Amino acid sequence: MSLFEKKVPVFKKRDKETWKQIRIVLKEAGIKGVSAGHYTQEGIIAGGCASQIDPRDMGAKGKIDRDVYYINVKQSEFDRAQEVIRSKGIVAEVLSTDEIMKDGPERHKADLNRI
Repeated sequence: MSLFEKKVPVFKKRDKETWKQIRIVLKEAGIKGVSAGHYTQEGIIAGGCASQIDPRDMGAKGKIDRDVYYINVKQSEFDRAQEVIRSKGIVAEVLSTDEIMKDGPERHKADLNRI
């Protein structure tokens, strides 16, 4: 076992709830070397008057979560991590950056074209 081992993605998507579930499942399974986090993929749209307020966050339901959530595991633990996640009935997806940045209607259209 190497001290510095390459990590590979198990989950990368805009889905906070699934991200939380997978983190809990991997911790319970005792899988070591898990790194998880989130980041904002898109920039802030100018709101006028040089403000840094995103006008899309002013809806009735408040701020929209646009963060991309990811979980990486050591390459040697990858197969075991996937097995543990599947055994709990969770679907873990690793989406490409292009796929993550698509709007909902565009993703839905692509799904309909596959049928």
